[in-house]
Amino acid sequence: MSANSLMDPIGRLMGLRYKSHPWHGIDIGNDAPNAVMCFIEVVPTDTIKYEIDKVSGYLRIDRPQKYSNVVPSLYGFIPQTYCGDLVGNYSAEKSGKKDIKGDGDPLDVCVLTEKDVMHGDIIAEVIPIGGFRMIDGDAADDKIISVLKGDVVYGGFTDVSDLPNLVLERLKHYFLTYKDMPGMKSESEITHVYGVEEAREVIKKSMLDYEARFEKLRNALSSY
Repeated sequence: MSANSLMDPIGRLMGLRYKSHPWHGIDIGNDAPNAVMCFIEVVPTDTIKYEIDKVSGYLRIDRPQKYSNVVPSLYGFIPQTYCGDLVGNYSAEKSGKKDIKGDGDPLDVCVLTEKDVMHGDIIAEVIPIGGFRMIDGDAADDKIISVLKGDVVYGGFTDVSDLPNLVLERLKHYFLTYKDMPGMKSESEITHVYGVEEAREVIKKSMLDYEARFEKLRNALSSY
């Protein structure tokens, strides 16, 4: 079964005329979880946070950034992943917290690169090197940390432990504050920073969660 068999055969034919849905119609890559394709929603120059609309596949405005903090890296998600029961259970096991569930979204990813990328709505091949075990209320909201494949500066990093501490602190600060709104208390926390092996495991589980969540859609398309 190919990595993108969910969209076979109809998706490939329609892709000649219509834009593929970024979540379902883009290959995660045959070398996943060692290297994955990702869809970039937001770049560091954005003063508005964009987010994929799950129904249409287009970027929509989520909210203007309220304060001066901006995302310190490219930010988006890994196609054909889903944070469901397996991701939630793994987060609970590793964090020691009970009743953690997946947040029902594709797996988030940060992409480190020396280059200035001026806009989102693009795809890029990246190498996962670690991640943040982030929990938002009772939901697993992992953030995979990756490097742009072939990047001159970051491309040689193979594990999150190789990164300068300042890079990690900037990412942490953003994710712990970007949902802050006046009068509201954030329930987000980062319990752990994990390395490349755990990042790969989280990706694997999110791929399996995706298979389980969208099995009916796959079966429906394969009947044509």
